[in-house]
Amino acid sequence: MKKLIMTTSLALAFSAVFAQSDGYIVKTKNVKRVEASAVTAEGDAVNDSEKPRDFISSNFPYYSLCDWKEDMKFMVLPEKYDMVVKTFHDANTGKEVSSMSLRHKIMLYKGHTVNSDGRHHINFLCADNNKPYYYEVPSGSFDDYCYGKMGVPTLAYLGDVDIAKQLLMGKVLFTNTTVYRIDTEAESDKFETVKVDLKKEVKVVDIGVGTRSFPVKIIVEDADGNEFYQNVAISHTNSGMREDEFLLIDNARYNFAGSFEMQDDIMAVSGDIKNYIGEIIHTKVRIPMQTRGDGKERTLTIPPQTTFKLEAATQHPDKDYVTLTLEQTDTRRVYYKDVLFKNISPTAEAANVKLDDYFGYIFSMGNGKEVETSQAARAAIREGRIVVGMTEDEVKLAIGEDPEKIESKPNGQDWSFRRSKGLLVVHFGRRGLVESYTTPGEAKKAQAQGSTRRATNRRAVRSRGTTISGRVVGLE
Repeated sequence: MKKLIMTTSLALAFSAVFAQSDGYIVKTKNVKRVEASAVTAEGDAVNDSEKPRDFISSNFPYYSLCDWKEDMKFMVLPEKYDMVVKTFHDANTGKEVSSMSLRHKIMLYKGHTVNSDGRHHINFLCADNNKPYYYEVPSGSFDDYCYGKMGVPTLAYLGDVDIAKQLLMGKVLFTNTTVYRIDTEAESDKFETVKVDLKKEVKVVDIGVGTRSFPVKIIVEDADGNEFYQNVAISHTNSGMREDEFLLIDNARYNFAGSFEMQDDIMAVSGDIKNYIGEIIHTKVRIPMQTRGDGKERTLTIPPQTTFKLEAATQHPDKDYVTLTLEQTDTRRVYYKDVLFKNISPTAEAANVKLDDYFGYIFSMGNGKEVETSQAARAAIREGRIVVGMTEDEVKLAIGEDPEKIESKPNGQDWSFRRSKGLLVVHFGRRGLVESYTTPGEAKKAQAQGSTRRATNRRAVRSRGTTISGRVVGLE
C-alpha cells in the first residue's frame, strides 16, 4: 500500500487537525469514549519482494533514528523516569521543559542540527502549540548516536498507529495469548488484566496510542460484546529497546503477533509457493504432522515455536492442498504437512476446511524457540528414540510432543506419553536428565516376567521349605 509522506507546508496547514491529539487516546467500554479523528498514514511506499512477507513486514517499516524523515509524527508519553530527567528544550529560550507539560502532545520531526557550542540537536515542531523544541544528543555526534537503541525518550511513534487504523479497523482477529487489559479510568492509564480464551475470534473496534515501547493500542470486541485491549509493538521504531528485548517472556505478548492473528492474513498467504522453498519457518500452534521411520508413518503433535526449513512443496492433483516437506532444524528429522496457501474455491469440499488447514495459521516466517541439543542426543532424536542423559527439551524433540501427564516423585519426575500400545514413561532425576524409561511393550513384558518370577519363587519356597514338627515353614 502506498503511504504518503507529509511535507512541512502540509503539516502546518493541517496543524488545527493535529492539535486534537485526543483522537489517539482511546478507551474500552464503561469508560468515557473519545471519537478518533481522521488521520493520514505516513512513510514510504512498500516495495514488493520476491521473498514471502507477512502482514507486519509488508506494511510497518522500521525506521532507525538515522533514517527519520521530515514530519514523522510522535506523541509525548512520559514515564516515571522522564519526570526527573527532562527530555526537551524550548528552542526559543534554550530552557528545559517539563515532560508532563508536553504529555499527549504531538511532535513533528524537523531534522537535526549542530549548535554553535558543538552540541547536536534533534529538532521538533509541536503540532498542538506550533512551538519548536529540541532534544540534545547526550554525547558525541548525531551520526554516532542515531545507531543506538535509545532514540528520543518519551516519544511514541504515531506512524504505526495511523497505518494500523487504516488497515485493521473492523478486521476480524484471533487472540494469540490469554492475558489482555480493560481500562478502569478515563483520565489515566490505569487498567485491569482479564483472561481471554486462546484463539478467540474478536473484531477491532478502536485503535489509539499505547506506550512508547508498545505504541499501538488495539481495542477488540468478542461475540458477547466484551471489549479488551493490548498495547503492541509493530515496527519497533524509536522503542528504546533492543530487538532481543522484545523476545523476553514478559514482552513477547506485546508484539502484534504475540497478541493477535489476522483472519485475512491467515487465509491470504501468497499463492506463489516456490517463494517459500528454502525458507525458515516455525509453528505458531500445536499441530499434528506426519513423519516416517522404520518403514512406518506416524502422526506426532508438534508444539508451538518449533523451527523447520521448508524443503519442498508438492501440489495435489486437481486440489487446492499442498504437501510440505519440512526438515526440523534442530534434529534434521523430516515431517510432512498438508496445507492451503490461499482460500479455496466454494466447492462441496470447502465445508470440511478448518482454520488449521491454512499455512498462515500454522506457520510464521523465521526461527521459533531455540533449543540446545547435545551431539550424543541428536542421532536418537532424529530416530525418535529416548536415551539416558537427555534433557527435557531433547525428550520433547525426540517424541515430537509434550507429555500427557507429569508426575512428581521424591527422586525426580515421571513423564507419560500416550502411544498406540500404551504409555511410554520417562523418568527424570533431580538434575533434570533422563535416568530411565519404560516403553509400552517393555512394561507388559516386565509385568509378565514379574508374574513368572513370583510363581517360580513360590515353587522354590515350597521345595526349599523345612519340616518342623510336621509343619512346612517357607522362607520369607
